[in-house]
Amino acid sequence: MEDHEAGAGAPEVGVSRGSPTPSGQASPSTGRYGRQVQPRSGNGQTGDTSQHQKGQDQKGPHQNGKPKKRRKRRRGRKVFARDEARPLAAGASVPAANETPAAPPPQPAAYVPPPSAPATSPRPGQGARTPPPLQELPVFAALDLGTNNCRLLVAVPTRHGQFRVIDAFSRIVRLGEGLTANGRLGEAAMDRAVEALKICGDKLRNRKVRKARLIATEACRTAANGVEFLERVEREAGLKLEIIDRQTEARLAVSGCGSLVERDTQGVVLFDIGGGSSEIALIDLTGHRSPRLANHIVSWTSLPVGVVSLAERFGGRTVTREIFGAMVEDVAMRLRAFDGRDRLSHLLSSPKFHLLGTSGTVTTLAGVHLDLERYDRRRVDGLWMDRDSVDRMVEKLVGWDFQQRVANPCIGADRADLVLAGCAILEAIRAVWPSERLRVADRGLREGILSELMADDGVWRNSGRGRA
Repeated sequence: MEDHEAGAGAPEVGVSRGSPTPSGQASPSTGRYGRQVQPRSGNGQTGDTSQHQKGQDQKGPHQNGKPKKRRKRRRGRKVFARDEARPLAAGASVPAANETPAAPPPQPAAYVPPPSAPATSPRPGQGARTPPPLQELPVFAALDLGTNNCRLLVAVPTRHGQFRVIDAFSRIVRLGEGLTANGRLGEAAMDRAVEALKICGDKLRNRKVRKARLIATEACRTAANGVEFLERVEREAGLKLEIIDRQTEARLAVSGCGSLVERDTQGVVLFDIGGGSSEIALIDLTGHRSPRLANHIVSWTSLPVGVVSLAERFGGRTVTREIFGAMVEDVAMRLRAFDGRDRLSHLLSSPKFHLLGTSGTVTTLAGVHLDLERYDRRRVDGLWMDRDSVDRMVEKLVGWDFQQRVANPCIGADRADLVLAGCAILEAIRAVWPSERLRVADRGLREGILSELMADDGVWRNSGRGRA
């Protein structure tokens, strides 16, 4: 069960949607990003047009009567080597000679692609300005084991505040399946998660990683056997995961989405609808804006409810309008207990206030809204949806039966029983913080981890103009 969401192969992170794409850029679907192209020699032949043209005809006798020595003008062939290797702009990934880069999922429009112009050959006597190869760039990794998904990103820093993904993995494992009813992680769920984590472990061991952070969230936080399960992960997959608290989870989600908050924004409610919990952060940007968006969180909460737990309690396959309304009310009741919910009340009517959602729920809604034949992260990440568009999409999904949800390419069998629970959480959030605009983020915790690891390591501070 592969997962289409949340940054499974973004070449470069940290720029808001709408960055221009140079003409001639290879599509990431071809698997060519970061590929080294060997220098190629062209014909390059110059000189006379005939095959064996001789020099000028010999001149007549010299004035002194001695015949002039015959001279041939030799014109050798000149071969110009044309180097088509493109410059590594701001940390573009170039695999080692014995390494085959993984073909990434579709590139989001929010990321800056490498330049398309070929490198020019240096003049004689001048050194070539060769960017550092991949093995010389510091490598960072982030792994997020959630209630529903297991995701990994491996990246190198580029321009200030940005990084380029060089490897990624994402799989739906449903670790929290049955957790609501039993309070424990099930054997089949743990087996699925361990198998996915073994793949992640292999990927990490195949690279020289400078720093990594491997986290587990709500399922392992609340399960009676959560710590026991992570001990098994360490034994079998060779990975030591850290269970983070809910406040840390909310902060990382904010850090991962910072570039989608535009400079003139005054207030944002960022929410991450997960499998077992939903994190909500209220962000006030009316004062001086610091480089880290997380520094502007004025209030936050973590609801102990997500798409898996809500669907297990109310049902996910057959969801009537009455059941859907009951799910919305369940979440609304929890939000009413959130003391800090009014911290942005002075900004709710401002056109510079908006919602920002990072989760499979909002990316799925965006895919359905765009009527995509296949989920395309490039079109989803950073997408703006107005209030009416969100209303129409929720109404459409509530009106579909289970098989219709399965048939939609942006939902599929893996999400068909969860998507309406996610819509119910979204509707409860929109009722508390009404906004004319919702921005969709196909990124989140992993991107936040990578941003914080790189910032703390100083790779951007020490890189002059941002070149790591």
